[in-house]
Amino acid sequence: MSTDSHNAGQEPRHTDVSFEERDVQASTIYGYLFTLGLAVVISALICVYILRFTLRYAASTDTPPPPSREALGKDRVLPPEPRLQGVPGHQTDPQADLRKKIQEDSEANEKLEWIDKSGGIAQIPVKDAMKIVAEKGLPAGPAPAAEKKK
Repeated sequence: MSTDSHNAGQEPRHTDVSFEERDVQASTIYGYLFTLGLAVVISALICVYILRFTLRYAASTDTPPPPSREALGKDRVLPPEPRLQGVPGHQTDPQADLRKKIQEDSEANEKLEWIDKSGGIAQIPVKDAMKIVAEKGLPAGPAPAAEKKK
């Protein structure tokens, strides 16, 4: 077997395959890139001028903002109730309100009292009610209605 090249110094060629020497012309690609860059710059300039026009138009047509509440001093008027928690004019602390609500709910869940003594209905703590349900189960609901025959 020979290690010598068949076509020393020449590109390998096949007689059945042909191609054009220059499939792509660099000048055409550069022309498209230049046109694309020019279009981007022109569109950016158009956007800047549109933005400036709309800002001037909005500034000229808007009504001036009302004076701030601090400028009114002690005679300022607060919005009607109910107000959001934590805004000026609201007297209570939102975190204190949440702690109070959680405490009231916990106390209501642990309360033991009669609701209807003659009917035998009582309110018991949630832990005790869960134990009773776990031991005895839930009462059976009403039986489903029988299907009508056609």
